[in-house]
Amino acid sequence: MEEIASVNTMAVVAGTVVSFMIGWFWYSPKCFGTKWAQGSGVSLEKPEKMPMFPMFAQLVSLFLMALVIGVTANANALTTAILAILATAMVTVSGGAWTNKSSFALGVDFFYIVVSGAVMIAAQGIL
Repeated sequence: MEEIASVNTMAVVAGTVVSFMIGWFWYSPKCFGTKWAQGSGVSLEKPEKMPMFPMFAQLVSLFLMALVIGVTANANALTTAILAILATAMVTVSGGAWTNKSSFALGVDFFYIVVSGAVMIAAQGIL
């Protein structure tokens, strides 16, 4: 627990929030959303109610990844942070491949995780 206690909380929160906001744009029709949705078998139509569980799960997963990045930043273990980001991205791709997502959708998911990880590393360096 000592590793977590010494984490830069502001950088973890900033990395989480900025990554979540990037996701709003990343998966929107203005960016990759339309083709991603087709390749994922989902609709971008406005739902009757907000998809609270997926949004909450995304926020929690981003927070946990930012926390891991924060712990690795304290240990000066950038390679470990990069490996954790790539592992997370590949687990996401693996799950998507089992549900028959298109190669494009898998790439969008993979690079969203990579970009989020880069944002989290930057937050640790800046804040």
